[in-house]
Amino acid sequence: MLDRKFVLENAELVKANCIHRGAHAEIERFVELETQRKVKLNQAEELNRQANATSAKIGSAALADREAIKEQGRKLREQKDTTQAEHDALDKEIAAILSRVPNMTHPSAPIGRDDQANLEIARGKTAIPQFDFQPKDHLQLGKQHDMIDFEAGARVAGAGFYFLKNDAVLLELALQQFAIQLLLKHRFVPVSTPDVANTETLHGIGFIPRGPETQIYSIENTDLNLVATAEITLGGMYAGQVLEAESLPLKLVGISHCFRTEAGAAGRASKGLYRVHQFTKIEMFAFTLPNQSDAVHEELRQLECDLFDLLEIPFRVVDTATGDLGGPAYRKYDLEAWMPGRGNGGEWGEVTSTSNCTDYQARRLNIRSKTKNEKGTQLVHTLNGTAIAISRAIIAILENHQLADGTIRVPAVLRPWMGKDFMGT
Repeated sequence: MLDRKFVLENAELVKANCIHRGAHAEIERFVELETQRKVKLNQAEELNRQANATSAKIGSAALADREAIKEQGRKLREQKDTTQAEHDALDKEIAAILSRVPNMTHPSAPIGRDDQANLEIARGKTAIPQFDFQPKDHLQLGKQHDMIDFEAGARVAGAGFYFLKNDAVLLELALQQFAIQLLLKHRFVPVSTPDVANTETLHGIGFIPRGPETQIYSIENTDLNLVATAEITLGGMYAGQVLEAESLPLKLVGISHCFRTEAGAAGRASKGLYRVHQFTKIEMFAFTLPNQSDAVHEELRQLECDLFDLLEIPFRVVDTATGDLGGPAYRKYDLEAWMPGRGNGGEWGEVTSTSNCTDYQARRLNIRSKTKNEKGTQLVHTLNGTAIAISRAIIAILENHQLADGTIRVPAVLRPWMGKDFMGT
């Protein structure tokens, strides 16, 4: 969340940012309540001081006066407790308002209400394929080669679940190894994370685990939730911790399953593997000093581009518009791959994103850094970026690397793990 003092001193700026991001936040109400809270805090502290001073008089007072002094002290403490309770109620309401205020936005981010305002800023090295045959979509290719089974998934778990089989399994494992090995060369620490996290951690990262708008599967009668991304668990790893400033940036690459309800996601563009309830993802996450986060954000973006260039997938990078940013993101880049089977003759589809969340998540999770031989701590910055979302990467590979007979060419970088040059042969 944002710093209270910052919001109080920049109320109009924060209000304008909320409008640009399509967020409803009661900034004027916050200012009113925060002003009242400060008054109550000062009153409670003064009453406590008076109560302590009164108690200190008891020992030196005449015996006849002691009961009156004790009664005066008791009344002061009652007033202090009442005022403190009023302060705490205000503080709780303020925290609820702040939890709905999104992060501030990078000044270069395009202003717009949704993804239609996203700004294309780069293209990958691979050109959009020009087929001399009618290309198939990934569902047709998956059925032809017995690689994807949605019908069995529905029988076992319901619509939106699926089985990967045969070459698709080898492809999933190859993509994991490929991404992790590349990121190890860039000094990322590999982490296999839990597939569940408690509600406090989800709130800290910026997810809403329960309620009508949630995309999270919550586990009944527990405080646990299935994670929608390893961003949740990787960010929560260091909740309440103080990191050595000299060790930053700390870059992690996490492997996890991801679970999403994808409510309201039906539609032609969401067919097949594009929006599913479970998939495997390789996630990059970084903890940095404040003056490092912009550079690390560019590094994460470049790594996403490198991964898809090596996979020989056509893509474009877009600077995400204000209305399409999630609450925690200060700036976000999306990488959209060309998917020949999408729409009428092919469309771009998001495959990765990377966000700089500045200190928004760290303030909620209380993650700080400390420099040796210096007093005090400061909040770190957190960043996240998708390395490979397996389900969407599979779509892009199958559809872009298909041949006229329906076989699929395996990208050269995956062949050591696939053990073959073509799928479906």
